[in-house]
Amino acid sequence: MCGIVAYIGPREAYPIILKGLKRLEYRGYDSSGVALLNKNLQVFKKKGKVAELEDSLVGKDVHAHAGIGHTRWATHGEPSDRNAHPHSSASGRLAMIHNGIIENYTQLKAELTRKGYTFKSDTDTEVLLNFIEDIQKNNNCGTEEAVRIALKRVVGAYVIVLLDRDQPDTVIAARKGSPLVIGIGKGEHFLASDASPIIEYTKEVVYVNDYELAILKADELILKNLGNEKLTPYIQKLDLELAAIEKGGYDHFMIKEIFEQPDTIFDCLRGRLDVTKGTITMAGIQNNIDKLTKANRIIMIACGTSWHAALLAEYVFEELCRIPVEVEYASEFRYRNPVIHPGDVIIAISQSGETADTIVAIEKAKENGAFIMGVVNVVGSSIARISHAGAYTHAGPEIGVASTKAFTAQLTVLTMIALKIAKEKGTIDQSRYIHLLEELHAIPEKVKEVLKLSDSIKRLADKYKDAKDALYLGRGYNFPIALEGALKLKEISYIHAEGYPAAEMKHGPIALVDEHLPVVFVATRDSYYEKIVSNIQEIKARKGKVIAVISKGDDVISKMSDDTMIVPEADELVAPLLSVIPLQLLAYYIGVAKGYDVDKPRNLAKSVTVE
Repeated sequence: MCGIVAYIGPREAYPIILKGLKRLEYRGYDSSGVALLNKNLQVFKKKGKVAELEDSLVGKDVHAHAGIGHTRWATHGEPSDRNAHPHSSASGRLAMIHNGIIENYTQLKAELTRKGYTFKSDTDTEVLLNFIEDIQKNNNCGTEEAVRIALKRVVGAYVIVLLDRDQPDTVIAARKGSPLVIGIGKGEHFLASDASPIIEYTKEVVYVNDYELAILKADELILKNLGNEKLTPYIQKLDLELAAIEKGGYDHFMIKEIFEQPDTIFDCLRGRLDVTKGTITMAGIQNNIDKLTKANRIIMIACGTSWHAALLAEYVFEELCRIPVEVEYASEFRYRNPVIHPGDVIIAISQSGETADTIVAIEKAKENGAFIMGVVNVVGSSIARISHAGAYTHAGPEIGVASTKAFTAQLTVLTMIALKIAKEKGTIDQSRYIHLLEELHAIPEKVKEVLKLSDSIKRLADKYKDAKDALYLGRGYNFPIALEGALKLKEISYIHAEGYPAAEMKHGPIALVDEHLPVVFVATRDSYYEKIVSNIQEIKARKGKVIAVISKGDDVISKMSDDTMIVPEADELVAPLLSVIPLQLLAYYIGVAKGYDVDKPRNLAKSVTVE
């Protein structure tokens, strides 16, 4: 999940690469570095964020028209100058950056050590690079051929980008399992882990597929497979604007993305949901409606926040569609021997569409005859291409590491899919169907009302920022929201927080309750309301501090609670789209109050493209 950027062409490479690294820093920020090729191949790298690399290069000669850059999320080897990328080969002829994990690197390292190679870092990347150089020497071949031979021996995931001191007019890249996009300019080429460093310069891109090798010169792009057969690049137009990846006056990307949710939810609905006609139009669903309505079961596969979206969607799908649903962590599913039959539908949910565990999981299910649907945000991503069908969430770029707008976009799309299937199956009556369309249609405006709570939640954050622990509780549709609220607080403020079904607190977590423990109840008015009131009374009887997300006009829970966050009333099936937003704001403001970089929480990266 490291960030990769490269350039070759007539411009100065360093400013382009540096700017690209700053835009990719959400993918990793343990260390960063650049390699620049002019007459000489120079490598500069530094532990810490990109700004520290930039400071270290003030006054240095960084003139070059070809270069590669990397911002790291550490896998092999602790964050340090020596483990930072790019790495140099033993002779200094090659420099390489890498995103991924080489699983058989210990075997390769042992081979090279026996041949007399020594290593300056603890990384698998340096091993692979020297393996490539060793092949060059022993086979008397060029870098391109050496890369091709090496990658046939490699086990694992990778995007690699190389510079060769003896080929100053060429950049070589290859991909398996990690994302890589090539930007095509006029007499120049750009490479990056995603489109954010590219959109400033060109809208024409090529998404590199697994087991493909790209050889780039300023005015030429050659794409090959590992069998050395030339491929025809498929050029696509980027549907992305520069403003979407800039802060736009906000202090952080996270708060910008929280406040974008009225628009992102509206964009999810636009062109799909038509209240006046009573229709939902989703081509990927309609074209495969028989497979969906006749599914034996639906298995939803996801990680992190997307798993919470899947868990909530399980409730929605089973309620509306009457199809059995299972929710799986992709990281567990991929290593089990799950029972998959033709007729099963797998829904893979991922913001980036590049989550490594999810990709492997759906490939495994696909081999067993399951029908794969992808729900992703990034157009052209790996999951989108692997899936038989699916739906984009249209949330736009999400730069903040903690997912906010992507989560509500996923919930919106999944709810529409469930409504579409239920309507086709006849498992929902017309009046309930129309009511839910109207409720969903009203959500963007109601989200705007919730965002007006921002100042009051900021004051609430100041009150609770010194808490050591927190408990988040909800029932029914609000239970996954409790999980998500707890996750946000952990990610952003480093306060230990746990989410539970409210009824389960009596089976253990209630032992934690005392006068110091904030207990956050997601307690909007729904069919569980009387039960949640009883749960709150149990906490108050033990002197716990109750913070409640409640529906407008609720005079019962408001009197029982120490603090409340009030959201507009909505049908319980769509109310989570409202109740999650105060929890996002609370986590954000607590993180800010504690002085943390909320866009780049420690040890985390946006897109988990490695195990």
